[in-house]
Amino acid sequence: MPERDWAAVFRKRDDVVTRQIVGETILVPVRGQLINMQKLFCLNPVAAFVWDHVNGQQTLAEIRDAVAAAFEVQPAQAAADLQEFVAELLGAELIEEGPRPCPAPSRSR
Repeated sequence: MPERDWAAVFRKRDDVVTRQIVGETILVPVRGQLINMQKLFCLNPVAAFVWDHVNGQQTLAEIRDAVAAAFEVQPAQAAADLQEFVAELLGAELIEEGPRPCPAPSRSR
């Protein structure tokens, strides 16, 4: 699995519904008028945290750092887990790559 660029930004696909059921985060892909009950995804707390941060604005690096801080794991472990989870989300067509944020304009005097 190739490593994704840490400057990449991803967003949730419009055809994925997120539900909280008894404290669990469930992802429900809706294709057309159908819900595929065979393709429901139940997220653990770390995956749910990542899912909440896949918002089309934060880079993978920002999400990695947030995971490392929130769950008190080493950055290298957060990085490896995030890369794997993003690959799974992409493979399941739950997220898509979004436009990269524009760099802040430089100020010259």
